[in-house]
Formats: sequence, C-alpha cells, structure tokens
Amino acid sequence: MTRTVPFFNYPALFAEHRDEYLATVEDVLSRGAYIMQRDLTDFEAELAAYLDVRHVIGVADGTVALKIALSLADVGSGDEVIVPSHTFIATASAVHQVGATPVLCDCGPDSMIDPDSARRMITDRTRAIMPVQLNGRTCDMDAVETLAAEHGLKIVEDSCQALGAKFRDRFAGSFGVAGSFSFYPAKTLGCFGDGGALIVDDDALAERARELRDHGRGADGKVHRFGINGRLDNLQAAILRVKLRRYDAAIARRRAIAATYQARLGGIPGLLLPPAPDADNVRFDIFQNYEIQTDRRDDLRAALTAAGIGTILQWGGHMIHQFEDLNLRANAPYAEAMSHRFMMLPMHHMLTDDDVDYVCDHVAAFCDRP
Repeated sequence: MTRTVPFFNYPALFAEHRDEYLATVEDVLSRGAYIMQRDLTDFEAELAAYLDVRHVIGVADGTVALKIALSLADVGSGDEVIVPSHTFIATASAVHQVGATPVLCDCGPDSMIDPDSARRMITDRTRAIMPVQLNGRTCDMDAVETLAAEHGLKIVEDSCQALGAKFRDRFAGSFGVAGSFSFYPAKTLGCFGDGGALIVDDDALAERARELRDHGRGADGKVHRFGINGRLDNLQAAILRVKLRRYDAAIARRRAIAATYQARLGGIPGLLLPPAPDADNVRFDIFQNYEIQTDRRDDLRAALTAAGIGTILQWGGHMIHQFEDLNLRANAPYAEAMSHRFMMLPMHHMLTDDDVDYVCDHVAAFCDRP
C-alpha cells in the first residue's frame, strides 16, 4: 500500500497541540507582551534548569547565538577558528562575522569532527576550536578538550542541533566558553519561526551576552558596548515553554525510531547508519536527524520519492569546503567523499510506527535489488 511520509510535517507541528498554542498566543498578545517580557525570562530559567546551567540567554536565532558565543571567547580580527567542513554554513559564517577566519577540518564516519584532522590545521593564529554537535550527537569531547588544552585553544560549541544530547552525562553546549542552540521549526525543540539561545555558566559573560543581544544595553539601561538587535521574540519564547514541557517525550520517541531503523536496516551491506541509541555508554544521542550513507544514494532517493517518502541532502548536499567562492583553507577528504554518499531519512517525533516500517520496507527492498 502506498502512503506519504514527508521528510518533515510542518503543518502537523501546529495541529498536534493546536488549542494550547492558540491559547498561548492569545494570552501573550492580549497582554501586549511582545519584546523581552516574562515569557522570555521564564523560558530562559526553565531551560537553564533543564540543562543544569546557570544562564540561558534567548536570542534571535542560532547564528546570533554562535556569533555572541565567539565574542564571549574574545575571538576577533586576525584569529583563526577550526571548524568541521560538514556543518551548516552558519558555523563558519559566525566566525567570519566576528572578523576571524574559519579553517576547515574533516569529519569521521559518524559525521562528527575529526580531532586528528583538526590538529593538523592548527597554526600560531588559531584561537579556538568549534566542535559541531551534529544531528543530535556529541563529538568525542575528551579528544576535543585534550586538543584545546594542548594548544591553548578556547572551545566554542555549535550545539544548535543537540539540545539535550550528552557526553559523559554532560549536556552538549556546556563544555566551552559558551554553547549555542537553534529553535528553527524542524529542530527537536522548535518554535514557529526563527529563534535561538546560548548557555553560559560564568556570571560576567552572561551579563555581557545579554548586553550584546540588546544593542549593548545593560540592566541599568545604559549602553556599555556596541551590540545588535538579537533578542528572542517573546511570543516564540512562550511557544517554546509549551514545547519544553513535552521535550523528554519527544526525544524518547526519536530514540525509539532510531532503534527501529537500526534493527531493520543495520545489517544491510553498503548502508552506513548512525550509531544506534545504545551504541556506547558515553553518549546520549537525541537524533535531531538520521543521516545515512550509501554509494547508491541518488538511486535510493529516487526510489523513496517514487514511494512517497521524503528525504533530503543536508546543506543542499554540499560541505563548506565545496563553496569555492569562500576561498577557505580546508583539509577534508572524508567529507569530500561523504558528500556523494550522504542523505537523511525522515526523523521526527510525529512519525508513526507504520510510517517508520514503511520507510524501512522500501529502503530494504531497494538494497535487495542489484
């Protein structure tokens, strides 16, 4: 039986809890609570408690969070920052926007930054390393911290895809100067537009971040530094508060879907899957995305499309080093090869068991064909 399994079901995000969302919107609008009201401060406090950190600062989007985080690390003109090539352009763009130069290293089979490749890209201008906690999985933060300590580098995490992921029971985003998150609608915790946050444990840095997101204004109302208009909209914060209450259930559902994918597809030759939910006792993966690799990628995508199953190529199928116009220094042979092999299967908490079985049936049937 043919069915439709979209890669992501945006209308269903609203329909899922329609009445509660409408009531939340009406409450906020009826109070005229548009910019930096209690909905934002309550959300920041609740997310800080969830992540067990001292400070959460809500900002306009994940890119703003990255840019402010780099500023908190005092990264600026003339500096270099090591960034994996397999990431969204915003990771490198934030480095560029603070006046520094992104230097691109490779990733490994699990899509995470390759610390050995990063080591080879270090120069006397390297000031920081930016591990990307991609697809809801954490990097080998033992190796990243060791590398940073050896070379006197600051760690600034791009944890935009990993809210709630853990490495050795520490949350993604809590390892460096600051961590960053995105609340793009398709994220594990997504609002109905753009949104983001950064997490900071240092009180002075948190105050600096709050000033930077609000034109440089401090709690006393005076401008203490040049900042930007990078605040998280109060209405989006109110929506995020609603979603945060169900966040653990949403993550549990994603992990259950990943377990089914592993059980049904894990033994197929020529198909590389992400590490399973129980692959080790070091990481807790939230499965923001389900990224697979196969040499028959384009034919598999065509077969799934014909069956009504949506797939995508993350970043439009490009690694950052493949944007020639940016003229960035890079050493990423694995990412180069991976760009011809990688794709993503549907992964979100609204998928039914029948949806997941349907996807698995068609992937397995394709792989059985010569």
